[in-house]
Amino acid sequence: MDALTELKQLTLQASTQPTETGIPGLVMIQGLVPEHQLAAVYEPMIGLTLQGRKLLTIGDKLFNCGPGEYFVLPVDLPATALVQQGPQGEPYLSLGLSIKPERLLSLLEEQLTTEPGLPAAGFGLSPASAELLDAWRRLFKLMHHPEDIPALAAAYEREILYRVLKGPQGDLLRAIASPESALAEIRNSISWIRSHLTESFQVERLAQQAGMSESVFYRHFRSITGLSPIQFQKRMRLLEARKSLISSQQSAAQVAWAVGYESVTQFNREYSRMFGSPPATDASRIRRELALSR
Repeated sequence: MDALTELKQLTLQASTQPTETGIPGLVMIQGLVPEHQLAAVYEPMIGLTLQGRKLLTIGDKLFNCGPGEYFVLPVDLPATALVQQGPQGEPYLSLGLSIKPERLLSLLEEQLTTEPGLPAAGFGLSPASAELLDAWRRLFKLMHHPEDIPALAAAYEREILYRVLKGPQGDLLRAIASPESALAEIRNSISWIRSHLTESFQVERLAQQAGMSESVFYRHFRSITGLSPIQFQKRMRLLEARKSLISSQQSAAQVAWAVGYESVTQFNREYSRMFGSPPATDASRIRRELALSR
């Protein structure tokens, strides 16, 4: 049995929610994942599509990730997505592995001396090699041998990182582990924006904190996230607002003010543009869908 086929069989135990495997940092997912669940802030990870397709929109770019393809997300990114089942109705299947910069740094110090270049973009797709798929298979199979996880999981995860480092997205992965890289500075800026979500800011201030000119900072930020800093904050606010509307009885106006909007009219307009319908209508639809799925 080839590695991709075995990985698909192992993933059939997953649900439409990210499903824990018992292996640190590794989750699996299966089926027709609700659209609202896929509109989220994606944390640094390596994602591998096994069956079906994931259509991921980051900034103004659409990425179509098919079977046997993987992607690297180097920073927290607000994104929207849709999943498609296989051509014969087979369920969508995928895996996600969290990226731990300290593991990367250790690997780079011991195995690879190539200095990271600035990635052309903060996201991209690549076909997984046979060696990379085999490393995923060995890590994932530990799910059925939990007694072996403490001894072997880190070694198999290390191999996955090594294979990705040797592949077309190696520079992107290297930049994650480099504290002096432009990507690291942008990651710090993203962290600041997320922790000061309701505050307005000047791009010049973030550029100074990153040790860059405003024009260079803007270029790096947009290259890595697909968005300008202000657009990035706006997407973060809207995603947070949507979560609040679904989970609480607050009005659209209350939620708008809570996430930092000063104009409810602007909030309603930008929310509708991003999610396709006004806040109250969108939240009511999602709550109905959630009730039906229980």
